[in-house]
Amino acid sequence: MRHLIDITELTINELEKLMETAIDIDEHGEKYAHAMEGKILATLFFEPSTRTRLSFEAAFIKMGGNVIGFDNTISSSTAKGESLIDTIKTVSIYADIIAMRHFLEGAAFAAALNSSCPIINAGDGGHCHPTQTLADILTIKRETGRLDNLTIGVCGDLKYGRAVHSLINALSRYKNNKFILISPPELTLTDNYVKQVFDDNGICYERCNSIEEKVNSFDILYMTRIQRERFDDAAMYERLKNSFELNVDMIKNAKPTMRILHPLPRVTEINTNVDNGPHAAYFKQVKNGMLMRMALILDLLKQKDNYYENFNILDTEKKCQNNKCVVNSERNVNNYQKKIEGQNVCAYCEKEF
Repeated sequence: MRHLIDITELTINELEKLMETAIDIDEHGEKYAHAMEGKILATLFFEPSTRTRLSFEAAFIKMGGNVIGFDNTISSSTAKGESLIDTIKTVSIYADIIAMRHFLEGAAFAAALNSSCPIINAGDGGHCHPTQTLADILTIKRETGRLDNLTIGVCGDLKYGRAVHSLINALSRYKNNKFILISPPELTLTDNYVKQVFDDNGICYERCNSIEEKVNSFDILYMTRIQRERFDDAAMYERLKNSFELNVDMIKNAKPTMRILHPLPRVTEINTNVDNGPHAAYFKQVKNGMLMRMALILDLLKQKDNYYENFNILDTEKKCQNNKCVVNSERNVNNYQKKIEGQNVCAYCEKEF
């Protein structure tokens, strides 16, 4: 079967088809009301979530299906010491499809290698969040009419922001998009990421220190939360947590067509005085996310291709040095490597050895 672990596994043509299906669901929901009858979605959330988990569950229920799962490790056998692999092998017997969020990078890929049903990555540590990007691109397409020739400001936690990584990976494949990266120096994109995504592919980008500096050039401003759960150093989080606080005065020179997105939840990074203005699109993202998850589930349950033959995964004796990688925390997870842009990387978290 096919899984969705990273947004780059979907071609542009596939993304377009998913958006077409999502819009059709929005306009003709009755056609899909029984599409999942007799089927079960398992939502396995090893890390807290409101929108993503409920969005998956609402999507499946709206199509006539049933939902099982858990929303924290305390209510699962993980609290008894069960490994991720054993959990997946068990739950994939009960369910037709699994949506999983995990705090370890690469956990979704490890799950896919051991599951007997499709796995959807609902966020794995600071690595990626492909279904959030599905929500983002549908919102951008509906708000601006295009996914190319955009100037996209990305603001906040760029280092650990899994939604940011997935969004950049998706939009960098469309023509003539430019990225403006706004973050504290401690939370900027890593040099390796910038090289692999931007430099090696000739993608235009620049860095700046404030939103106001470039606000009049943005077509999209993508705000993100400084994520307390990703910091090993609590003092650093306290110092950086309020680095950016967007308010209406800061966007007074923005294009009338500019739209503000946010993967949510927000803390202080967008003032509520922005919510009712013409630029705010982050609550529209919530609905679009549910629609795209409905489209994705329909698509994955139709496909039968042996997708992971394409990944060229190889055994290796090398150990991943990322202490947040699943291979360093979970039992029975084999060391695997793959190549990205000619570099040998960990198959799970995609960090260089």
